[in-house]
Amino acid sequence: MKKKAFIFDLDGVIVDTAKYHFLAWQKIAGRLGIEFTHEHNEQLKGVSRVRSLDIILGLGGVEATREDKEKWLAEKNEDYLNYIAAMNEEEILQGVVPVLQFLKAQNQNIALGSASKNARPILEKVNILHYFDAVVDGNDVTNAKPDPEVFLRAAQLVGASATDSVVFEDSVAGVQAANIAGMTSIGIGSPAILGEAHYVYTDFTEITTDFLNRLITN
Repeated sequence: MKKKAFIFDLDGVIVDTAKYHFLAWQKIAGRLGIEFTHEHNEQLKGVSRVRSLDIILGLGGVEATREDKEKWLAEKNEDYLNYIAAMNEEEILQGVVPVLQFLKAQNQNIALGSASKNARPILEKVNILHYFDAVVDGNDVTNAKPDPEVFLRAAQLVGASATDSVVFEDSVAGVQAANIAGMTSIGIGSPAILGEAHYVYTDFTEITTDFLNRLITN
């Protein structure tokens, strides 16, 4: 059987840590007197931490020094880490584990490609790190999605070519990164938002073993 690379984003794909990012950003925005809603938060999907802060500051027309920004980024991360400290297996999104189990049983390469700098501790907390042959996160790359660096590095670590790699993503930037890399992109979420993906599923419960087998053999 052909061995391919199945690369998963983390936030919004495997676990819903997006809600904790939102709460932590909202806290920082509140301190600065900036209104930050769920609609605003959509602009932050798949975007680096530094760029996210710039977007929030832009919403409030707030000018800041580099020192201020570094302080706020550290505070945001501390708040976020406090939120995720209590995570467990219940945080894994529906249908993810059966897909990981199936791919593992088929002896496929499984990798993580995430902008999160806390990817490893999160995978440990929800007890699925053992499924992954490689983890590439925000500590390992310099370029944010839609730059394909994170996915190309993940494929490289498991010895797969881009054309033999499949990416699961919930953000437009992530889907674009997979497409730029020449990989098969699978959007997890709304078809209206993720229309650039080769395939789109609302969540992993819709993904069948037949479909996964087709991805492996094609």
